[in-house]
Amino acid sequence: MSMQIVNLIQGSADWHAHRAKHFNASDAPAMMGCSSYKTRSELVKELATGLGQEVDAATQRRFDDGHRFEALARPLAEEIIGEDLSPCVGTNGKFSASFDGLTFMHDAAFEHKTLNKALREAMAEGCTGEDLPMQYRVQMEQQAMVSGCDRILFMASEWTGDGQLIEERHCWYYPDHELRAQIIAGWEQLEKDVAAYDPTAERPAPAVAAPVESLPAVVVQVNGALTVGGNLDAFGDALRQFIARIPAKPATDQEFADAEAATKALKKAEEALTAAEDGALAQISDVEVMRRTVADLKNLARTTRLATEKLVAAEKEARRTAIVTSAQAQLDQHIQALNQRLGSNWLPRMAGGFGEVIKGKKSLANMEDAVAVALTSAKHEANVLAQRLEANRKHLVQDGTDWIALFADFATVGAKAEEDFQALAALRINQHKQAEAQRLEAERERIRAEEAAKLQAQAAINAAAAAQKEAASAQQEPVSAAPAAETKVQSAQAAPEVAAKAEGETLTLGQINTLLAPIKVDAAGLAELGFEARKVEKSTAKHYAACDLPAMVQAMIAHLQSVLVTA
Repeated sequence: MSMQIVNLIQGSADWHAHRAKHFNASDAPAMMGCSSYKTRSELVKELATGLGQEVDAATQRRFDDGHRFEALARPLAEEIIGEDLSPCVGTNGKFSASFDGLTFMHDAAFEHKTLNKALREAMAEGCTGEDLPMQYRVQMEQQAMVSGCDRILFMASEWTGDGQLIEERHCWYYPDHELRAQIIAGWEQLEKDVAAYDPTAERPAPAVAAPVESLPAVVVQVNGALTVGGNLDAFGDALRQFIARIPAKPATDQEFADAEAATKALKKAEEALTAAEDGALAQISDVEVMRRTVADLKNLARTTRLATEKLVAAEKEARRTAIVTSAQAQLDQHIQALNQRLGSNWLPRMAGGFGEVIKGKKSLANMEDAVAVALTSAKHEANVLAQRLEANRKHLVQDGTDWIALFADFATVGAKAEEDFQALAALRINQHKQAEAQRLEAERERIRAEEAAKLQAQAAINAAAAAQKEAASAQQEPVSAAPAAETKVQSAQAAPEVAAKAEGETLTLGQINTLLAPIKVDAAGLAELGFEARKVEKSTAKHYAACDLPAMVQAMIAHLQSVLVTA
């Protein structure tokens, strides 16, 4: 989708109405929790209610100076870019951006800010867009996303009232697609938060301790005799009433502020009682009742102060812990849902680092804002990883075959970039195919060897049987006729040669068992039937005369028949 130019004047009523319907680049820093001007919670309220922050006179002057500096700096930017620049407003879907300047082909943009201390520190000689504070990078990344530009000239300048340049610094910003993905995910989460906005649960204004009423001044007077005057009783009553009004269990920023202010007042009460006691003792050496009263009140003030200080510290830590653990629980639930979608627990538990993001934050509201941004970022990271695992898992189904069995470590390797994983998958699949081909070839070779052995054994048996048959026939023919006698003599002479040749053929025990299958016999069994091995090789394989096989079979049949008779 390409950018659509909107003909609006920045700051006009139509411009503000347009901004209310889009996610704007200038609001992106607040959405990401890195704006120095607006919090994320304030942006959620503004988008949900349409009620923006009131612009006071000082802020309006800052805006006016910014627009004036921008107009003065635009010719400098055109000279650097080498093209004319036009200020405009553009949209791309639900995203919008205002541009201080954009080239005709939309390939370069211009963004201007008033030069300040933070930018001076960031924009040293040779700086790049990566050196700029995050709030400016986020805004320009959305501008690049909306416009599709290749680069943005970021300039910060300061001018005199009559338009004379005081100082100017600039650098180039180039699109950061990782940051862009975070921005898109951040807007998606903010849109959900705006839809769920509850005005009745609106956060209070920053907590400021309520005015703490002053306790009565401690007065202790000693006359020349032994009587002690003053207002210790009234002071004691006021102190007890004051302690009763301290929040017993502070839960909000306001109550924390009130409790902390109360501890300071109690500290002053302790000091006042000590001063009164010292003043009284300066007037008289020893007034026991006065000292006991002062000691009791001092102890009450001190004990309450210490207990309140501990309570405030403990409750603050408890709230900090609750904010962090709640965010981690939401992240855990999100990862669990992703694993359910993936069909396996490939996504590990992720630590959101929420404890780090609240460091240095004093108010609960600021902690919650920082954690909300971190949670959105962590969810986005988990989504990216889940999408990568899902795509890589689908890649393993090829030509109707699922190769997941080759990836017992898929939870680890499945998180690789698409190209890296595909290369690994191709390697493992090819290795498996080669191994399987070798296994099948070995199996076929084994079958061929077995068939060859069977054929060899059968040939030996056939040769032995033929030799025996021929020898038997030669012995049974009559010897009456001379020609026949001559033939018989020749046959008789040939028979021993055939028989000798047949007797030279041997069968191994394995070959014999192959022919007898499913019946099996061992060397001891053959020996018991009267058949001994002709030779034994070094491999312990025993060889038997092939011509003995018919006799072996006959001996086995006879043995089986004898068993049948005796049974």
